[in-house]
Amino acid sequence: MRKTLAAAALAVCAAPALADGDVVTYETDLSYGDVAFGLENAILDEGLVIDHVSDVGGMLSRTRADVGSDVVLYEAAEAYGFCSATVSRAVMEADPMNIAYCPYHVFIMQEAGEETVTIGYRGYPDGPMDQVEALLDRIARSAIGMN
Repeated sequence: MRKTLAAAALAVCAAPALADGDVVTYETDLSYGDVAFGLENAILDEGLVIDHVSDVGGMLSRTRADVGSDVVLYEAAEAYGFCSATVSRAVMEADPMNIAYCPYHVFIMQEAGEETVTIGYRGYPDGPMDQVEALLDRIARSAIGMN
């Protein structure tokens, strides 16, 4: 299930309630470059280090013909991976199996032919992982100036 939340319509500060596996997204009229810059700064402002930026859009574009497709999905799409020692320790002390969710990711994408840019993250199981969702929501909202 995909849960789309318009940035202008959101006025709450807390992370949205999610069912396991939901995706939270925010749409913005900011340029892709501005959202990417905002996301990098939001992650760094939390005192975190970006471990990896996965160029999902570039990979799909490069391999499109190789897999027999002519569909252009994105103008650009990336997933930023990072971890938080504080939050990770808390959730893994609560359940060592929460290691399966680390590193955490926030993605940005601009669909082909669209003006809006989407930023989001996937939901996690209820309980200790709510701390991760709150962190990801704070980062995503900050990246597009919603804080």
